[in-house]
Amino acid sequence: MKQYMLLFRLDILNKDAQPSKSEMKVYMTQWMEWLNWIAEKGQLAEGGNHLQYSGRVLKPGKVVRDIPYSSNKESVAGYILINAKNLDDATRLAEKCPILNGSDKNSVEIRETARL
Repeated sequence: MKQYMLLFRLDILNKDAQPSKSEMKVYMTQWMEWLNWIAEKGQLAEGGNHLQYSGRVLKPGKVVRDIPYSSNKESVAGYILINAKNLDDATRLAEKCPILNGSDKNSVEIRETARL
């Protein structure tokens, strides 16, 4: 098995795009069901977390932006690590991610980890 990182991208900078408390409760239930499904298959690796919405971007020349990196209103909101046979297998797991049921700006990026 290879290890893959699933990066979750959401619009974290727009307050209107954030879920209400009741929506968040449903979201977290779906999220835990999805994670448990991956774990039951023996493919959930150790590592991963949600990320805070605040952050900083450093650029050459000591340029500092006091806001997380965002492109097309998408920022990384968290990640998990999974074990999969190949990219297709990892994609099948990622396709069931509940964030894909939300805004059309939400996405899951699938990347194999590099072992040095």
